[in-house]
Amino acid sequence: MRIGWRFTLQQDNNTRHTARAKASQSPEATVTFFDITPLGRILNRFSSDLYSVDDSLPFILNILLANIFGLLGMLVVISYGLPWVLVPLLPLALLYHQTQHFYRHTSRELKRLCSLTLSPIYSHFSETIAGLGTIRASCSTARFREENSKRLEQNQRCLFVSNAAMQWLDIRLQMIGVAVVTGLGVIAVIQHQYSFVDPGLLGLSLSYALSITQLLSGLIFSFTQTEMQLVSVERTEEYSTELPSEPQQLNEQLPAAWPEQGSLEFCNVVLAYREGLPNALDGVSLVVQPGEKIGIVGRTGSGKSTMFLALFRMVELNQGQILLDQLDISTVGVAQLRSRLAIIPQDPFLFSGTIRDNLDPSNRHLDQQLLDVLDQCHLSTVVRRMGGLDAEVGERGKFFSAGQRQLLCLARALLTQAKVLCIDEATASVDQKTDKLLQQTIRETFQDKTVLTIAHRINTIMDCDRVLVMHAGKVVEFDTPTALCQTDTSIFHRLVGGWSINLPDRCSSPQ
Repeated sequence: MRIGWRFTLQQDNNTRHTARAKASQSPEATVTFFDITPLGRILNRFSSDLYSVDDSLPFILNILLANIFGLLGMLVVISYGLPWVLVPLLPLALLYHQTQHFYRHTSRELKRLCSLTLSPIYSHFSETIAGLGTIRASCSTARFREENSKRLEQNQRCLFVSNAAMQWLDIRLQMIGVAVVTGLGVIAVIQHQYSFVDPGLLGLSLSYALSITQLLSGLIFSFTQTEMQLVSVERTEEYSTELPSEPQQLNEQLPAAWPEQGSLEFCNVVLAYREGLPNALDGVSLVVQPGEKIGIVGRTGSGKSTMFLALFRMVELNQGQILLDQLDISTVGVAQLRSRLAIIPQDPFLFSGTIRDNLDPSNRHLDQQLLDVLDQCHLSTVVRRMGGLDAEVGERGKFFSAGQRQLLCLARALLTQAKVLCIDEATASVDQKTDKLLQQTIRETFQDKTVLTIAHRINTIMDCDRVLVMHAGKVVEFDTPTALCQTDTSIFHRLVGGWSINLPDRCSSPQ
């Protein structure tokens, strides 16, 4: 029994690894696409449009084929009973073609308008759910309800116009059907006066002609509905084939232990998020030695977080290159590069699942290792109280506070054992006592590794080897904290002024 259980577990692991390998080879949209695309638009494509492709389109297409063959059979029977009926059918067919041609183009564009006006509803709804606490605290419930009603009304206007166009078509098709029945009756009377007509065939033709209005309406409706559902196919195909994707090539010659030292060099790096926007990094050049601890400071929008995005290739460079252990990262596969680096993001994010799944998604570490890093991040008591590593973290980690989510991200980074660690204001949501303990943990755990820290509190980077001061996407200062503090004209000297009480002895601000 134990051998069979192990064999089954091994099969499950192999299947899981195969699925991950296939998923890693599939193209992935760039981060820039998600920055400029509203969330509601993406949800609309993967909800309403996919539902139309998977469910509505096959159903409508089946009805269309049934109506086509039903109309053809009716025309054959009528033509066989009264061949002269083909004479008035020709101009009526031309009128029918013009009517449905005009309606089809209108209905197709109305379908696009309905889909476009549905996306803002999804966006506004998701924003409302995310900020529900703030909305209620600021007494803005009525304003958001009114905004939701406006967007719903805009969508309903498109649906009303679409239904009105359908009624317009139905009236004209009924008139064509009346003309066919009238023409058939007149021809039957005339032919009866001048020649013999089989009463049976005449009655059969008239009975079929009475249903022509319903068949014509069904044919046009199903045909236009098919075209309208094909709009969803067009919108879905746009997201499957026409989106900018990240490069998926792999560097087969990349050493398994790369990067071994952790040296980092920015060579005249220029980066703009999108065409037409100013450069977020404008000619950044610097060299970080292996194992060096670098603190990064600067005003909002100075390019601090953009350096991390460039290092992880979330956004491709416009000019220059970044060397990691003297190897240009643009020659390394994106998946390979990101797996060799570690980051503690500014906004911690946890996936729905257990604590074990969030700490070790690849199942590469033992439970004792996970418990050790949780203890280093001062989360062992909290995790034990919740039920251990198999406890659920909730949707986006809602069972943890913002500070605890940051600590879990720190624990996840400690498990990677990467040579380069990027910390983007990772302790912004914890108190100063916990911050001090975490900074000590980072120094001890990553003692021989390169650490880049974007400072939220000045005193957290005062023991760094060097401090990088950014301004308007450029490097304005890059030296030791002591040297920058002793320079009266230094920007870092002015930043340190308000933190003189908590500064270490190695650098104190002048009074």
